[in-house]
Amino acid sequence: MSGSASAAIAATLASAPAVTICCHVRPDADTIGSGLALGLALERRGVDVEVAYPGPEKLPESLAGLPGAGLLRDPGRLAGHPVVVAVDAANLGRLDELGEVFTGAETSIAIDHHASNPGFGDIDLVDPSADCTAVLVLEVLDALGVELDAEIATCVYAGLTTDTGSFRWARPDSFRIAARLLETGVDSRRWSRILFDSHPFEWFSMMSGVLASAKLVPSACNGAGLVYAIVDQKALAGMSWEESESVVDTIRTARDAEVAAVFKENQPGMWTVSLRSKDAVDLVPIARAHGGGGHRQASGYSDTGTAEEVVARLLESL
Repeated sequence: MSGSASAAIAATLASAPAVTICCHVRPDADTIGSGLALGLALERRGVDVEVAYPGPEKLPESLAGLPGAGLLRDPGRLAGHPVVVAVDAANLGRLDELGEVFTGAETSIAIDHHASNPGFGDIDLVDPSADCTAVLVLEVLDALGVELDAEIATCVYAGLTTDTGSFRWARPDSFRIAARLLETGVDSRRWSRILFDSHPFEWFSMMSGVLASAKLVPSACNGAGLVYAIVDQKALAGMSWEESESVVDTIRTARDAEVAAVFKENQPGMWTVSLRSKDAVDLVPIARAHGGGGHRQASGYSDTGTAEEVVARLLESL
């Protein structure tokens, strides 16, 4: 099924003179890496390409240096080409204002690996068995007959290494793909440092305060336990949203809890909730109940209210 969808997408892109690529809101390495890998490959085929992500946020410094970043355009100034591709968006809402660009296309294509994705394009390549969207983009590039070089491979590698937690929970196929990418000349040591081991000094103060206030709820999830932390707007002052994302990766290491949650206040009373589980708890139904989605062991959603209110709503649903 994945192969037939890849072939159909490749056939569409092969005949397209211009393509718009849409990444999701608050972009991470998988959506940006996927978008830029596809954009670079199409540009080298002579296609007029534009890549964008919605929202006012500045692209995280760790991603701004990826090859192909020059293809990124202001979302308000997109031409909106006849063929539009969404990468790593679990649903149309994740494209925010770019949703209109997507639905207005003559041909819309969605490439994604989230289990909660219902399929919202004219052509959908949705494969939850893939560790990241970037490897699905690579599948499309292979169907297109694109020669994989170090720049395109670096973009794919960024999505692969981050969505597998630096390969901690990677499937066997991902290691084979990684070897193929490294053979093109990807500097894995440099990009691992940039993507995982680089924070502004202020991040340490933010993390120390957040971790000191973390709470453990042993009775949650039928006794499997929940650990959670709150990153309010004050704690986020001067931090990029990317820096706040790293909190959940630390919180999730608590051995006393199966599920970890981090509540991030992006604007007053407006929260993004990141959920992670170790093994037993499927997070997709929990996230969906709150209007979100994602993967079995990594999901999220948005909520509004006071910190006490958003925490109480999650606890009630668990």
